[in-house]
Amino acid sequence: MTCPALLRLLAVVYGAPKYALDEASRTSHPLYSVRLAKDNMTDHQRTLRRPLLGAALTAAALGLCGISPRLLAAGKRRVSVREEEIEPGRYQNHPQTRAFIDEMVANNGFQRAELEGWFSQAVYSTTVARLIMPPTTPGKKSWRAYRSRFIEPIRINAGVRFWQQNRETLRRAEAEFGVPASVIVGIIGVETIYGRDMGNFRVLDSLSTLAFDYPDTPNREARTKLFRNQLADYLLWCRDTKTDVFSVLGSYAGAIGIPQFMPTSLREYAVDYDGDGHIDLRNSPTDAIGSVGRFLQLHGWEQGRPVVWQIANDDGSRGVAAAAADGEPWPTRTLNQLTRAGLRVDEPIDVTREGETGVLIADLPTPDQPTEYVIGLRNFYVLTRYNRSFFYALTVYQLGEAVKAAMA
Repeated sequence: MTCPALLRLLAVVYGAPKYALDEASRTSHPLYSVRLAKDNMTDHQRTLRRPLLGAALTAAALGLCGISPRLLAAGKRRVSVREEEIEPGRYQNHPQTRAFIDEMVANNGFQRAELEGWFSQAVYSTTVARLIMPPTTPGKKSWRAYRSRFIEPIRINAGVRFWQQNRETLRRAEAEFGVPASVIVGIIGVETIYGRDMGNFRVLDSLSTLAFDYPDTPNREARTKLFRNQLADYLLWCRDTKTDVFSVLGSYAGAIGIPQFMPTSLREYAVDYDGDGHIDLRNSPTDAIGSVGRFLQLHGWEQGRPVVWQIANDDGSRGVAAAAADGEPWPTRTLNQLTRAGLRVDEPIDVTREGETGVLIADLPTPDQPTEYVIGLRNFYVLTRYNRSFFYALTVYQLGEAVKAAMA
């Protein structure tokens, strides 16, 4: 099969039964810069299904044509979706889209015609709208089940390989940002299994769907505002970096790259750590490592300080911990307050010297088992800036420690 024929085939497979390639974008991103030939679309084609192509298939296809693939990473929530249900043309005359375009023209100097062209090609994704919804019958939170998904041999071994392949970069980042290599390795391992689990949602479609058609939930107004801001930052980033808005793939929530940065974080914290003149969180582990380190540093990481302390497993300590576990991710108490109430720390530390240290209690429930607790310090709080979940923060830390132990 010739290269043009292969590209035409992939364009059709990716989107809908009838596509016309955008000639202006063909040379840069022939696979993802496509628009529906609406003159040939009947009413029953309004809602369509398109395959979510695997990164390996797409990279192989583009590689046959000598084109460097620009594929991005998947989201934090693990999903197995092979088809995406879409509605093309929805944002061509959508009232929310028109208002957004007005804002981007007035506030950021975009050309109206360019924005209108982009949104005429963006699609509403029913799949994205479904995945962003909370479970209809939420199950009980289980720390043990959550932890077992990430701290297991496959991910630990992948972490060892990643650390070995990027040893010097991790050492440099630790020296520059003060963040241990193990913590950076833990975050990237949880986020994308070191770039392996990378997702296939077109970011423009995901963010448009969530900015203009967020599902009807109690927090819809706040979430709509959040994703409108992310969409604005995504378009600004594309303009600043001269990136084709249709080329970027990511999670169903719009997270991008090996470390899964949302567009706002991408603009604020990402760094060109390999010094090649541009930031590429999609294909450069070096840029990803530096960007994670910088993110944590700028959120207040304390070099050389612990992430958590263990609590003694006696009834008195557990009772104090249960009473102090208020779900807040920032340190609201001092260690003195807890120890005076009867909590004992199961760590070789000078409790008197650490008495004024700000701490929090992270509760880790598992159904039908006693709830576990740990004392979180400032660095634990910083990890929750990446993801607010206590489960996430502790898993990142423990995965990094498990990989470090396997490296020994």
